[in-house]
Amino acid sequence: MKKLAVMALLALELAVCGCGTSGGSSNTANTEASGNWEAQLTGGTDQASLLNFVTTFTVTNSGPLNITGFAFFNSGACFATGANAETATGSASFTTSSTNSVTGTLTLTVTSTTNGSVLTLQTGTLTGTSNGTTTTTGKLSNGVVVGNWTLTPGSGATGCNTGQGSYILCQGKATCSPTTAAVRKL
Repeated sequence: MKKLAVMALLALELAVCGCGTSGGSSNTANTEASGNWEAQLTGGTDQASLLNFVTTFTVTNSGPLNITGFAFFNSGACFATGANAETATGSASFTTSSTNSVTGTLTLTVTSTTNGSVLTLQTGTLTGTSNGTTTTTGKLSNGVVVGNWTLTPGSGATGCNTGQGSYILCQGKATCSPTTAAVRKL
């Protein structure tokens, strides 16, 4: 009888310890960030102050950005404009809460293919909202990333100077609610 009681307690312990383990469905919504994102950079001097751009990418929850478009608004000594004038890579990692609030991080690196200059948007804080559920992938809206940037001139970048400052990257120009003055407070 004692052995049976010990076996029953052991079985009960295993059953209780097994509760809450993964294997069931997730309670977290998936969110896809996509579309055009416009960057406004503050700080830097001379050529390092001419780095505002627009980019198009897609990413779901986390991983590398699938960048399908990138262009600076103006050309300068650090970066040329035009097709294939630079390469852009980046990654994001974000989660969606039960109230559809999205929070996470994003990084982006732009390298000139003509002179080797490198613009790095360091890990920035990403926020926004999602319309996803636990069974559907939602779309990120009102996406905003705020962080710091650095510029390293390439060896062939005559007239390009080192720079650093703050940036705000907004999902569509109309959705950018923080002002550049708010970015300067970082």
